[in-house]
Amino acid sequence: MNLGENLRRVQERIVAAAERVGRDPSEVTLVAVTKTHPPEIIRAAYELGLRDFGENRVEEAADKISKLPEDITWHMVGHLQSRKAALAADLFDIIHSVDSVKLARRLDRFCAERNRLMPVLLEINVSGEVSKYGFPLADRDMLGAAVAEMLALSHVRIEGLMTMAPIVSDPEEARPVFRGLRELREALSARFPQVEWRHLSMGMTDDFEVAIEEGATMVRIGRAIFGPRGTG
Repeated sequence: MNLGENLRRVQERIVAAAERVGRDPSEVTLVAVTKTHPPEIIRAAYELGLRDFGENRVEEAADKISKLPEDITWHMVGHLQSRKAALAADLFDIIHSVDSVKLARRLDRFCAERNRLMPVLLEINVSGEVSKYGFPLADRDMLGAAVAEMLALSHVRIEGLMTMAPIVSDPEEARPVFRGLRELREALSARFPQVEWRHLSMGMTDDFEVAIEEGATMVRIGRAIFGPRGTG
């Protein structure tokens, strides 16, 4: 595996995708997803200039974070169980996967105890797949009520939305999902103008270019940088 070459190619594809739709590539944050990859691989990516890393599991992240540079921004990108909110509040700088008011309340409580403010993204199930987590896209009333409740929390700050697209053979098939998340952000921005709604976290190795074309501000990429999971 040539980590430097892989990273260069991904960065070039991000730039090209942004420029195709007239966006500034600097608007897109590359979150390198390091699930199953050891700290030494993460450090090698850090030395190549990466500063944003994503982990899917709280316990795995806890084992790595203490061994790595302190100026890394750690993103929780996997499903977060409410019972693990306290540890997540200790470890992460931003959480992409808030999928319930209950989880937001627990994060708020633990962040208050730690005197910190946690940026969060609301996970939206755009595709409607039963296997995916998130607020259902179709139930705008439920989502609106949830946002209103979360806005009353003092140590959790909503900064945008996240979604997981279905696994498809053609990335173009994921475009409606990404467009749906962008359109939802536009609707929420009109309803809740006090929220900045700055981020759309969407797009992974197989579809991130389409996601960028549809407005992604964060892309979560693992395999295209690090190779298959567990290989280092």
